[in-house]
Amino acid sequence: MAVRLLKVSSLATTVFAASGFYLYNNYVDPNDISIVRFGRAAITTAVISYDYLTSLKTVPYGTEDYWAVKSKVHLRSAERLKDLCCANRGTFIKVGQHLGALDYLLPEEYTSTLKILHSRAPQSSLREIEQVIREDLGKEIAQLFVRFEESPQGAASLAQVHKAVLHDGRTVAVKVQHPKVQTQSSKDILVIEFLLKTVTWLFPDFGFMWLVEEAKKNMPLELDFLNEGRNAERVANMLKHFEFLKVPKIHWDLSTKRILTMEFVEGGQVNDLEYMKENCIDVNEISRNLGKMYSEMIFVNGFVHCDPHPGNVLVKKCPKANKTEIILLDHGLYQVLNDKFRLDYCRLWQSLIKTDMKRVEKYSRRLGAGDLYPLFACVLTARSWTAVNSGISQTTVTNKEDVEIRTNAALYLPQISELLNKVPREMLLLLKTNDLLRGIETTLQTRASASSFFNMSRCCIRAIAKYQKKRSRSRYKKMQISFSEAFTLWQINLYELLLWIRGSTLGNWIVSFLNHIHYVH
Repeated sequence: MAVRLLKVSSLATTVFAASGFYLYNNYVDPNDISIVRFGRAAITTAVISYDYLTSLKTVPYGTEDYWAVKSKVHLRSAERLKDLCCANRGTFIKVGQHLGALDYLLPEEYTSTLKILHSRAPQSSLREIEQVIREDLGKEIAQLFVRFEESPQGAASLAQVHKAVLHDGRTVAVKVQHPKVQTQSSKDILVIEFLLKTVTWLFPDFGFMWLVEEAKKNMPLELDFLNEGRNAERVANMLKHFEFLKVPKIHWDLSTKRILTMEFVEGGQVNDLEYMKENCIDVNEISRNLGKMYSEMIFVNGFVHCDPHPGNVLVKKCPKANKTEIILLDHGLYQVLNDKFRLDYCRLWQSLIKTDMKRVEKYSRRLGAGDLYPLFACVLTARSWTAVNSGISQTTVTNKEDVEIRTNAALYLPQISELLNKVPREMLLLLKTNDLLRGIETTLQTRASASSFFNMSRCCIRAIAKYQKKRSRSRYKKMQISFSEAFTLWQINLYELLLWIRGSTLGNWIVSFLNHIHYVH
């Protein structure tokens, strides 16, 4: 241990000296020098590692003092990590945002601190934006737009969005990539990979190399705005039967790999309760429709929008139709699920909803969880093992249980790391998506409502029936599958209706009336 402490200390000293030389050189921009970016990251990694090694060295493991000290180290480390992401920008912010979304997988000190990165993304200057537009579209802003707002509507880790007006009068949103992101991203991923390997060497229980694998796979796709445009059109067509969903239309003539021009749509963020109250938007309707939309994407289509943080999900009341729309933005990050994974995932959720524990174990193992299947069930549902055994559709989430789950994320971090390295890669983005959706439900105070489980059940039944009919060559067998599907869906609808009647004014009146008759006789 002493040798490792010495190596961490010497690493910090060496890197600090090297990067410091450049930082104070008046003739260079620190953000343009890879060694400075590496230096910042290496120093932060060394300081965090040294803090963990020294702070916990003298405290007996498992005592109250140990957990109190560890919580403080978590908080200090999360702040340092956040500052590093803000300084290095680009890929670092993207990775930080990903970590901040893992509410029930990482200690709360990290997730609550790193969530700030969603609103702390850097802005490029108008001059830099003009340069990208000039290089990619071959014209000046004035030639392309009647009006182009200098201040962006929003800035993210990879790009920022400006409101503009075309010469034909249509208002558009122009998403422009930060100029240095393309060239820096591949180098940043190598830096993150090197430093994570170093941390794994220091702390063998630390198993977050999957972060690098995901970044390597997804970053090139997210940096290609033409791919984002294609994803937007695909999901809009796929979910066109949902009248409440709005996906902005793409202007392909003004789009490139670094620029995406789309229809401008206004709305309030899905977590803005004040906006929803002012506009008479029903939070239960929003939560229900979000559940329908994502259940359809995950279980039926296997094409999933994996970044539903509140800035990417807007809501809007349409005065004429008196309907509420959900506006889905930022289509750069999607997960495609193969049939085998998708159907096993369907059956696992069906088993969880029915509290069929044998099948929960069976399908958890098929999805790679192995002997960690109880932890996997808890991670997937963000419920305690007691609640999973009692029935997640039967027991409501309590504040005590939520605190227990978040506490266990810190206690079982090595096991969670092992689990995340065992499950298929598709599962990683789904877990992130689940956590982001739970965060929205928690804000709206609609978490784990019965309707969400009904929607999931319907989609699972439809998905499995669709797959079985596709594989069956017998017309009679297809009819059997269709009848079974229709009957099961009818049962769910009937059960949901009975629950609604039981909880409604009509239900209360019927119960009172029956009780009165019983009393009279």
